Parts: sequence; structure tokens; C-alpha cells
Amino acid sequence: MLIKHIVNQGKEHYVALVEDKFYLVEGDIFGKYTVTDKQLDGQEIPFCNPSKIVALGLNYYKHAEEFGSKAAVEPLIFLKPTTSIIANGQHILLPPVAQHVEFEGEIAVVVKDTCRDVEVDQAAQHILGYTIANDVTERILQKKDGQWTRAKGFDTFCPLSGLLQTELDLSNTVLTTQVNGVEKQRGNSCEMINSPLAALSFVSKVMTLHAGDIILTGTPQGCSKIVDGDTVTVTVQNIGKLTNFVKQK
Repeated sequence: MLIKHIVNQGKEHYVALVEDKFYLVEGDIFGKYTVTDKQLDGQEIPFCNPSKIVALGLNYYKHAEEFGSKAAVEPLIFLKPTTSIIANGQHILLPPVAQHVEFEGEIAVVVKDTCRDVEVDQAAQHILGYTIANDVTERILQKKDGQWTRAKGFDTFCPLSGLLQTELDLSNTVLTTQVNGVEKQRGNSCEMINSPLAALSFVSKVMTLHAGDIILTGTPQGCSKIVDGDTVTVTVQNIGKLTNFVKQK
């Protein structure tokens, strides 16, 4: 099921897509809910308000190669601040210190409930669904600092879709990123080194996860520089599109 987080007349709602129309969802989206017969739509906002964003680095073989790194045996994780989140249609702001900013289109996991020490074979029951993200990164600062926090933590550096797909075929889901309508990046979820299930299990053995937390599953090869005036669109098969505009701050 495809679900969207919206604002309608100043109030937040979840709506579900049924036969090309969105219907109001009532109840707890992270627990028990029902899809009503009331049609409703509105402005798309990020799917949830996570307590944290945990991201995987170098989780596609070819991206690790283009980055000049060996594929990690176990997940390489880092954190992005929640203040970096922006919605579909909003601006990625390039800070004055930035010299080389790149997009990273990604499939994102939305955690369903509070969990810790989860085994891989139990991970699926702790996933609400999958959404779209863009792990925007300043490459020069990333290399300079060694630690990735500053390079990936600027305000607006985590565009996050308001769409959530509760059922996604992780063995064959295509992700693409376009800049100004030109395809720059194409990958498939089957090319991940560590699956979303393995990622959730690994992260949960480091830190407690809460409902609404986001796990970014890494980006395929093809990342490139974005500049003032660009339009970046990340598309994930069976979820939809996340489009943002680049602006010099």
C-alpha cells in the first residue's frame, strides 16, 4: 500500500492510495489503522518526524569503487541531524563554505516500533515501509574532516519524501536520480551490499530504534555535483518521486 503524509487546512493527515485516489487514514499509522471512504489530499510533507536518521555509507559495490574504497564487510553507519530534513519541493541550500556538493539518491527505511538487538530474520516486522531520500553531501569537507558529520549535516541536506510504500520488492527495485531532467544515477536494490533487513538488525545492536526513525540504505554509483539553479529528482520504483531545487545560500 502507498501512503502519503500531508497537511490539509493546517492539520497533518495520512492518506492511502486506492485506485488512483487518496483516502483518509484513521488510527495509528505505526499501529492499527483503517482506510476510510473520505477522499483527501493536500501538501506533501516528510513522512515522519524521526528521533534520528541513521545512514549507511558505501552500501553499493560500484559506489564504493567510484569512491575509491573497498566494500565494507559490515555496515558503515553515520548520523544525519533531523534539522537536515526538508520536504518534497523545497530548496537544498548550498552553504557559503560548500565547494562541491553532490546528490545521493536513496531508498529509506521507516522504523515501525521501538526495538533493539533485532536479528535479521526478525527485522521485517519492525519496518513500517520504505520511502525516498537524498543524502546530500559536501565532498571536499567529507574528505577533509574524515568524519562525515559536517559534510552531510547541513540544514536542508536530507530531502525526505512524504510517500511510504508498505510493500516493496527489495530483490528488484530500481532507483534513479535526474538532474535537470538528465539521468545521472541508476541502481537496483539487489545491488546493495547489506540489505535493509541486515541494516536494521546491525543498527539496532548499536542503538535503540524508535517508531519513525529513518535508516538510509546507501546510494548507487553515479553521484555528481549540483549547483545553484539545478533541479534534482530521485525516483524509486513503486514509491514515486522526490524533487528538490538547489539554491545558493
